[in-house]
Amino acid sequence: MADLTRLTAAETAAAVAAGEASALDVAEAHLDRIAAVDSGVHAFLHVDAEGARAAARRVDARRGAGERLGPLAGVPVALKDVLATEGVPTTCGSRILEGWRPPYDATVVARLREAGVVALGKTNMDEFAMGSSTEHSAFGPTHNPWDLDRIPGGSGGGSAAAVAAFETPLAVGTDTGGSIRQPAAVTGTVGVKPTYGGVSRYGLVALASSLDQAGPCARTVLDAALLHATIAGHDPRDSTSIDSPVPDVVAAARQQDITGMRVGVVRQLGGEGYQAGVEQRFREAVDLLSSLGAEVVEVDCPHFEYALPAYYLILPSECSSNLARFDAMRYGLRVGDDGTGSAEDVMSITREAGFGAEAKRRIMLGTYALSSGYYDAYYGQAQKVRTLVVRDFDAAFAQADVLVSPTTPTTAFRIGERVDDPMSMYLADLCTIPSNLAGNASMSLPVGLAPEDGLPVGLQVMAPPMHDDRLYRLGGVLEAALTDRWGHLLIDEAPDLTTTTTTPAEAAQ
Repeated sequence: MADLTRLTAAETAAAVAAGEASALDVAEAHLDRIAAVDSGVHAFLHVDAEGARAAARRVDARRGAGERLGPLAGVPVALKDVLATEGVPTTCGSRILEGWRPPYDATVVARLREAGVVALGKTNMDEFAMGSSTEHSAFGPTHNPWDLDRIPGGSGGGSAAAVAAFETPLAVGTDTGGSIRQPAAVTGTVGVKPTYGGVSRYGLVALASSLDQAGPCARTVLDAALLHATIAGHDPRDSTSIDSPVPDVVAAARQQDITGMRVGVVRQLGGEGYQAGVEQRFREAVDLLSSLGAEVVEVDCPHFEYALPAYYLILPSECSSNLARFDAMRYGLRVGDDGTGSAEDVMSITREAGFGAEAKRRIMLGTYALSSGYYDAYYGQAQKVRTLVVRDFDAAFAQADVLVSPTTPTTAFRIGERVDDPMSMYLADLCTIPSNLAGNASMSLPVGLAPEDGLPVGLQVMAPPMHDDRLYRLGGVLEAALTDRWGHLLIDEAPDLTTTTTTPAEAAQ
């Protein structure tokens, strides 16, 4: 049979269901791939080889007993290391949680287990999801499989890189300001931020509770839809979970018709500061949508220009509150406890040792924004801007079924290029942040390679809350049209990391 690591999730599931491959065969193939290439990519923080094999054997046994299984049974998945996983190290990319093994599963993890999806391990991330490049992990950076000298996006660069490197067909990420979509854009993969509350946050270690959302990473739109359908749905253990039916995202991904669909191009997300090749591929994709029957209009969202500064007050404020729980008293890292100091001394020494520079920067900023005398001037004003962003979306969705923009202003930058320039780093999320502030659904999908550097470009699609199916309808049609044009999926152009020394960027020069 063909290389099992090169199959899509849908193809893998079909092969396992038909008896053409066992779930154990599939798991072993991906574990072998991880062993072969991850030393260069560093997508994984922990590979749970024995757990994966045991889960695969259970799937094979259940199928052998004639049990009816879910549509992704036997398909591997990688989990961002922010999701609590029973008995498996869960660090959030931070020293302060090094060695912590949760006594329970996050709801997302539990649903994947129930569906027979085989977890391969935990993927690297910026510490507590604070970053846009996966350089702020306490355990070292992840590298972009398209060019190992470049970043894979962040904060969920490990999940996107694992998918792009064919180490897994599926991964779960979390998106607080673009942490699924921005990595998808720069690695040539598909990433979706579901409607806020559409996927349970129970067991997701919180960064910013009003912004965080788990979602799928995949190589195709259909694969993302299958994973989305598996993890979504109401959870009474999450007070923000929406108690409504999940839109039929799988049917939407298969629909293959966007005739009459109104597509709004956001005027404010483009132009000055955007890489020419990113703009070029985006405009070509919009023209293609028009040729496929969509009605393209331009829409104004005037307050989007204030979304970035508002976000970088709201997120640090919530981060400061959430990360106060890491106090060296209950779990995780504990240093300085020699019996001579106070509890406050131990907390201070542990936090100094356990948190990295970016985490400290945001905690201090958030603590300041929430402090007496400054709350209204900073956090309160930022929340008012958030309301204006929501109103911009409402007005835009009155004119269009979906909105589109580039996912990120540039292709992947070089590792180390922006690490000492926080503002430059934050601008990577310029296009993605508005959807987190508003809570609506968004997707990034690949639309080609930038001519300047041969690196992937992503198109972002945004839909109103609980209309996630619109993302998959448009995404599926655009992906099919581009695949017909290229003769293959874009991800198939990624270098074979076991044999290739020349990167696409070098080849383009």
